[in-house]
Amino acid sequence: MQFPTLGFGLFFLLVYGVAWALKRSNEWRKIALLMASWFFYGAWDGRFVLLLFLSASGNWAIGQAIATRNSERSRKALVALGVALNLGVLAYFKYAGFFFEQLAVLLHRLDFARDVPLMQVFLPVGVSFFTFQAVSYLVDVHKRRVQAASLLDLSLLMSFFPHLVAGPIVRASDLLPQFRQTPRLDRGAVSAALLLILWGMFKKTVIASEVATSLVDPAFYDPLHRSSLDLLFGAYGYAVQIYCDFSAYSDMAIGLAALLGYHFPRNFDQPYRARSLQDFWRRWHISLSSWLRDYLYISLGGNRKGRVRTYLNLFVTMVLGGLWHGANWTFIIWGALHGSWLAIERMLVRMFKQRGWWTPPAWLGTLITFHVVVLGWIFFRAPGLHEAIAYLSALVAGNWQNTLVTPLSLALVLFGLAIHAAPPRGLQTLATHVRRWPAPAVGAAAALLLLIIDAMRPEGIAPFIYYQF
Repeated sequence: MQFPTLGFGLFFLLVYGVAWALKRSNEWRKIALLMASWFFYGAWDGRFVLLLFLSASGNWAIGQAIATRNSERSRKALVALGVALNLGVLAYFKYAGFFFEQLAVLLHRLDFARDVPLMQVFLPVGVSFFTFQAVSYLVDVHKRRVQAASLLDLSLLMSFFPHLVAGPIVRASDLLPQFRQTPRLDRGAVSAALLLILWGMFKKTVIASEVATSLVDPAFYDPLHRSSLDLLFGAYGYAVQIYCDFSAYSDMAIGLAALLGYHFPRNFDQPYRARSLQDFWRRWHISLSSWLRDYLYISLGGNRKGRVRTYLNLFVTMVLGGLWHGANWTFIIWGALHGSWLAIERMLVRMFKQRGWWTPPAWLGTLITFHVVVLGWIFFRAPGLHEAIAYLSALVAGNWQNTLVTPLSLALVLFGLAIHAAPPRGLQTLATHVRRWPAPAVGAAAALLLLIIDAMRPEGIAPFIYYQF
C-alpha cells in the first residue's frame, strides 16, 4: 500500500475519521491507530506483523527492566543485550544471504569445493527503520532521556504507519510525550499538512517518476551502450530523483502525521546547497544522520580522542551507515567514499586555518560537494559493483553523443535542482494564507490539485526508493 494511490487515500480517510471520532479517549485512539498501522504493514506481508509485535514486546520488556534497575552495571548489561538482539534481527534479515554468498565466493577462490547452504531471506519492509527506533529507545531509557513507555505507546512508536516503512526515524523523545497527551488539530496545521502532502505527491509522481523512466533507468540499465553525456545526465538525474523521491515520502509522512495530530521533525533542508559534505549530512536524511552521530559516532569516541581517531570514527560511521542501507558492496563503497571525504575535508579545513591560506568561496564548496555526492550516488544506484565500475568507465570514455537527454528530462532535472533555491519556508507562508479560506474552498482546491498532479504523472508509479531499506 503506497502513499500516492487511491487505496491508501481511502484507507487514510477511514483512519482519519476514526481517530478524531475517538479523540475523547486517548487510549482507544492509540489502539485504533495501532490496529490501522498493523493493517497497513500487513498489506505487504501479513507474516511480518508478528515480527513487529514481537520486536515491540521484547523491547518493551527490556526497557522496563532497565528502568527498574538501580545498578549501573545491570542497566548497561540490559541495554547491551537489547541492542544486540535488535541488531541480530536486522543482521539476519538483511545480511544473512549476503554473508553466505560471499562465503561461497571465498571458498571457490580457495579451491575449496563445498556446498554452502543457500539462504533466501525475505526482507521485511522498513525493518531498518523500526529497529533503529528500538535501539535509540533502549539507549535513551538507559541514559534517562525518556521514561520507559507502556507497551501500547512503544508498539505505536515502532509501528505508526506514516513513518513505518521509510522513515523519518522519529525518536522516542520526540513522539512518546505526544502519545501521552490527547492531540489537537487546528486550521493552520491542516493547511500546512495538506500542502506538504500535495507537494510530496508532485515531487514523487511527476518529477521523480518522470526523471527515472525517461533518463535514469535507461542510463543505469545498460551503461556500456550509452554516451558519456547520457551517463553524466543520468547521474545528475538520479541526484534529482532520489531527493524528490525520498523528500516526497518524508513530506507526506510529516503531513499525514500532522493531520492525525502529531509532529514529526524535518528530514531535509535543501541538501544540494551544502557548502561541505559535513553540511550536506546536516541537511540530508537528518533523522538518520543525527542518529548515526548520536548513537554511533559519539559512542566510538567522536572527536574526543585525537585527530587520527576522529578521522577513523568518521570513516567507520559512514561505512556502517552505508552497510545499513543494504548488503551490497556498492553501499559499503558509497559509505567509504563519504567517510573518506569527510575526513579529508576536516583535515583540509584545519590545515587552511592553521596556515592562514586562501579560503575557497562558498559557491566552490557547494560545487565540489555536489559532485562528490553525485559520484557517490552512482554506486548507490548501481545494482552491483561491476555495474558501477562499468558506468564510471563508460562515463569517462569521451563519447559525447546524446541519445537519452530530451528537453523534458533536462527541464525536470533543472527544475528539481532549482527547488533548492526556493525559500525554505515557502510552504509555511502559503499555509498562513490558505488557513483563512473556508473549509469547502480548501477541500475543493486540494481535490483540483490532486487531479492536476494525476494528469501530469506518467503511467504507473514505482515504489519509493527507501522502501527497500
